[in-house]
Amino acid sequence: MEWFEALGLLIGSILVLMAIGMPVALAFLAANIIGAWFFMGGARGVTLMLNNGFGSLTNFALVPIPLFLLMGEIFFHTGLGKRMFNAIDKLLGRLPGRLSYVTVLGGTAFSTLSGSSMGSTALLGSLMVPEMTQRGYKKHMSIGPILGTGGLAIIIPPSALAVLLATLARIDVGALLIAGIVPGLILASFYIATIYVQTRIDPDAAPAYDVETLSVSAKFGLLFRDILPMLSVMVLIVIGMVAGLITPSEAAAFGALGVLILALVFRCLSWQALRKSVVGALRVTLMAYLIVFGSATFSQLLAFSGASSGLIRWATAFDLAPIAMLLVMFGVLLLLGMFMEQISMMLLTVPIFFPLATTLGFDPIWFGLIILLALEISFTTPPFGLLLFVMKGVAPRETTMRDIYGSAIPYMACSMLLVALLIAFPQIALWLPGL
Repeated sequence: MEWFEALGLLIGSILVLMAIGMPVALAFLAANIIGAWFFMGGARGVTLMLNNGFGSLTNFALVPIPLFLLMGEIFFHTGLGKRMFNAIDKLLGRLPGRLSYVTVLGGTAFSTLSGSSMGSTALLGSLMVPEMTQRGYKKHMSIGPILGTGGLAIIIPPSALAVLLATLARIDVGALLIAGIVPGLILASFYIATIYVQTRIDPDAAPAYDVETLSVSAKFGLLFRDILPMLSVMVLIVIGMVAGLITPSEAAAFGALGVLILALVFRCLSWQALRKSVVGALRVTLMAYLIVFGSATFSQLLAFSGASSGLIRWATAFDLAPIAMLLVMFGVLLLLGMFMEQISMMLLTVPIFFPLATTLGFDPIWFGLIILLALEISFTTPPFGLLLFVMKGVAPRETTMRDIYGSAIPYMACSMLLVALLIAFPQIALWLPGL
């Protein structure tokens, strides 16, 4: 069997199973069993594949995933996130478009901790959009920042999705997490600049309204009581990783413990909140582990059938410049994002893209960061980006898809600009890990 026939059989069976409604992880597992039976010699091949797949789950690099998820769940269910949102809102005072800034600043912190762009978009959309609409904000000022926060959440540590990508691609987890810090700060500045320009061009887009005037001491009280304690958890674990004092697994453990201690200090930790947090983290962790199992076995089948080597030979035979091949892979991810969620896209593309990137001479950490940004941009790509429809489901009834498309485009442009900067100046991503 030719390599393209093997590749078509493996990917085609996955797509067919997904199309008939089978969950993504189970579709990959079923397709892998079919492929192992066909390419690896029947029942013995299936047994060998399953043993290799279980071996991939013993990877110590997977430890941060459940801990980062537990950290985000506690942050949400105990109300610590809401405290931080309210404090940022009060501190910004009469700043034009302040609720948009609140969405970017508070939403980024929440999205980063939660690790789920779709969940964060649904929560922020139902929480912030009605409030901003009531205050007279135009659609692009309320919807756009929410759609944009996912781009920050996926690259600024702690990011469970970055840990999962690094594990699937077999690259340094800590280096990929640290590589996202500087690009994340740049992207945040782009978002803030976008809001500022929009309010300057059209002051009526975010009308001013009376707010309670706080004394300087009250502002410092909010800052030190409701904001800095939450941010300190993220800052300390990032500094620990950058300084080489702690590993990503230890950082995740300290982060979860830090949020738990904060919940105790603020007296908002209850058995109900703790139970919901553990159940929520466990549910997503099990899905992530199934994804890792499926990806490991899928990669082995691609290699065993000759599909990986054949695809690399075919792609490099075009004699395209490495950057041109990078743009092709980027475009494939944008296309897939219209129909699939991020983890499914990673499962399908990582076993193919990373060996190709190695052949082209790309730095794996830099390439991983580009992939993360492509995954997030694809979620808001009109006309079928999944986050666009999530937003439609939680936005006020009169919101049209055209409103949502128009709101997403400026923030997509910011992410695209960051990708261009990373391609032109790779050291933006590689400088900090290189230390």
